[in-house]
Amino acid sequence: MASSYTPLGIEKMATGENAGTWGTKTNANLDLIEQVLGGFKSVSIAGGAQTTALTVADGALTGTAQARMIEFTGSITGNQIVTIPLDVETFYFLRNSTSGSYTVQFKYVSGSGDTFTFATTNKGDAVLFATANDGTNPDIYTLPAGDVTLTGTQTLTNKTLTSPKIGTSILDTNGNELLKLTATSSAVNEITYANAATGNKPSLTASGGDTNIGVSIQPKGSGTVTIDALTFPAADGSSGQVLQTNGSGVLSFTTPSSGISMGKAIAAAIVFG
Repeated sequence: MASSYTPLGIEKMATGENAGTWGTKTNANLDLIEQVLGGFKSVSIAGGAQTTALTVADGALTGTAQARMIEFTGSITGNQIVTIPLDVETFYFLRNSTSGSYTVQFKYVSGSGDTFTFATTNKGDAVLFATANDGTNPDIYTLPAGDVTLTGTQTLTNKTLTSPKIGTSILDTNGNELLKLTATSSAVNEITYANAATGNKPSLTASGGDTNIGVSIQPKGSGTVTIDALTFPAADGSSGQVLQTNGSGVLSFTTPSSGISMGKAIAAAIVFG
């Protein structure tokens, strides 16, 4: 009976086989086991959209699917697919070191099982388990790692987000920055946003270390601030001027006409509309 091989290429020697070469073959198996357990391979997937098949070499160290960690390298100009044989059962540390804004999908060579995909901007690491849980449609499972990429709707309980940090920036679903919070050397005063029950108004208030503190809202450049349909002027105005409305919600500074008392001018100016 001839020797057989495991899905990762380790030789299973049959009785009476390999007379005089057991030592050599055993050493080769030990080298391969060491590579499967902790080996590293760098695999270039450079080029346009294509599929790269990772291989298993029976009894040898040359298979690209027979290492614990695999780093994908090269400049890619199209979406990439990287496959492993259907019967491989092991876990991998993968690193996407490619350049180019394209996806890299890791999957079994065929079937409709679960897969893993590095997003176009994900030049990071992933821990995956190749389950070989089905002869036709085996699954690739994603295992928790130091950095976790969340997709879809997730509920986080007592978790710390580090990239981006809450307190640095909040992005919308297109990756555009919605809100940026700038840190100071002694950030003791804060903004608190509170939702409200039906019939009540939500509130945006100053909070933190100081007892009496205001809230500053400043436009950029010549921009304006609009609150409840009232547009405030960007400039500060001059001493003695008052705010007046144009009847359409746009406020501006004006100097009271002579002969009108300042008190009446101010009273008239603050009755908007």
